[in-house]
Amino acid sequence: MAVLLGALVAACSPLTTFDALVPKDRGGLRVARDVAYGPDPRQRLDVYAPCAPSTRPRPVVVFLYGGSWNSGTRAGYAFVGRALAAQGFVTIVPDYRLVPAVRYPAFVEDGAAAVRWTMAHAGEHGGNGRAVVLMGHSAGAYIAAMLAVDPRWLGDERAAVKGLVGLAGPYDFAPFDVAASRAAFGRWPDPSDTQPVKWASAGDPAALLLYGTEDTVVRPRNSQALAAKLRAGGVPVSLRAYPKLGHVGILLALARPFRGRAPVLVDVSAFVRRVAE
Repeated sequence: MAVLLGALVAACSPLTTFDALVPKDRGGLRVARDVAYGPDPRQRLDVYAPCAPSTRPRPVVVFLYGGSWNSGTRAGYAFVGRALAAQGFVTIVPDYRLVPAVRYPAFVEDGAAAVRWTMAHAGEHGGNGRAVVLMGHSAGAYIAAMLAVDPRWLGDERAAVKGLVGLAGPYDFAPFDVAASRAAFGRWPDPSDTQPVKWASAGDPAALLLYGTEDTVVRPRNSQALAAKLRAGGVPVSLRAYPKLGHVGILLALARPFRGRAPVLVDVSAFVRRVAE
């Protein structure tokens, strides 16, 4: 497992091998697979739900994975879906279209479409479609943040978004000085228009922003900048820094074998319960 972890940290690639090997939480199961939320083959999602019965609709988490907007597959994130479901949340893990087939804002539009599907259909799996928390890692945290703070994507439906959870997200990264951001955003005429820190303001949902102090891929200042902007608008924000964790380590801390490294799952679960139950 240590060799596998090292390879993942080096590559930050889709986690399908890791997901196949890592033990999963027994309290949550995948209850729907390959559900279409749009016509494109990449517009598909999986649904995870708690095994235990409930007398009331459960909070819903939409988890958006990372991969520099140019890679990733929901097949590598069953360990996240089952971990969150075991905590009592109906969890949606969508795919979305990737660079170079598309560029900004297509992947944000896909995130919005997946959230709209969630609002309409979460009840079929025991979830409350009006109590949604958007969660993401890295590029997925960027998408989640844009949906949470920028009203262009969800409009009035944004009222159903009760919280934002960002793990190691890029929220303030213009000008675009790396290949991945140039490929995804470089054609947009106004770079500032693509940045969550521009849109964050009063009335946005509460946020939990998490980062590892050793992250050299997405610098902690991104989370700090978004937290400051939200707080300036009176939005409740919790900012958590985990010592000795890097960019991938904060995600892998959601998996059972690595939870001793940081209480990521505990912190996320407490936040979701506070804002969405």
